[in-house]
Amino acid sequence: MEDQGWWGRFRRSESFAGLALVSPTALYALLLLAAPLATILLYSFLTDGDTQTRIVWDFTLDNYIATLTEPLYRAVMIRSLSVSILVTAVTVILAFPVAYYVSFHVAPQRKSLWLFLITIPFWTSYLIRVFLWKVILGYNGVINSGLTTLGIIDEPLTFILYNVNAIVITLAHAYAPFAILPIFVALEKIDRSLLEAGQDLGESKAMTFLRVTLPLAMPGVVAAVLIVLIPTVGDYVTPQIIGGGKIPMVANLIQSRMLDLDNRPLGSALAVVAMLVVTVVALAFVALNARFLKVKK
Repeated sequence: MEDQGWWGRFRRSESFAGLALVSPTALYALLLLAAPLATILLYSFLTDGDTQTRIVWDFTLDNYIATLTEPLYRAVMIRSLSVSILVTAVTVILAFPVAYYVSFHVAPQRKSLWLFLITIPFWTSYLIRVFLWKVILGYNGVINSGLTTLGIIDEPLTFILYNVNAIVITLAHAYAPFAILPIFVALEKIDRSLLEAGQDLGESKAMTFLRVTLPLAMPGVVAAVLIVLIPTVGDYVTPQIIGGGKIPMVANLIQSRMLDLDNRPLGSALAVVAMLVVTVVALAFVALNARFLKVKK
């Protein structure tokens, strides 16, 4: 007998077919993403024990109080956010002209080649690329050797490595393709007739770009900002290698609290606060961008 109830109708619907299709992936993501996040959140409210008892199941807010009141933790959090915002700004500003050139000035039959070239950095490991920048910026690296050979400097420069500038350069290079591609996709969706209409109405190319191209490309810019901003806040490898461990960011601080000091509750609280800070900054940027587009309209 055919089931005529709501369950039978639901099983024959397109919604059920869609859920059945995505359920394996959703369960996999839930297992690998939600479960660790829930564990970190739970640990952040527990108490650190002695060497024999690593975690005491006594719920407390001391970890969050220490995270928010300790000057060291606040300074590292502010530094991480500042570096991430600077990296994001540099990356997106440099990525936009590249995406614009490929979209508007490269022949359609050659765009695939350009996109292929842009993704070449993905062929090598992120760790290898970071070490390559250390070789480039090092005391006897490519830059110092080249400047010494040309006679521009008498001795190698020491300020181009193990500082914030070196970290920004390395992260901007590493995440450049992630910024170029979404901006390129947004630019490709722009109707070229709108640009022609703007110029036919007497607008200059610069004003047409500011009033038409840029607002229509903002979804790609927003995507690029979020793609770069979120992971760079928690980057561990680059500050450790390019910064020489002298400029710790929040990921390095979490690692030291969890592993070196074996204080998992405090490390978990730092991780939760970092995620909340990134979420607030990202949502604020999205809200400001939406308001900007609304005003432009």
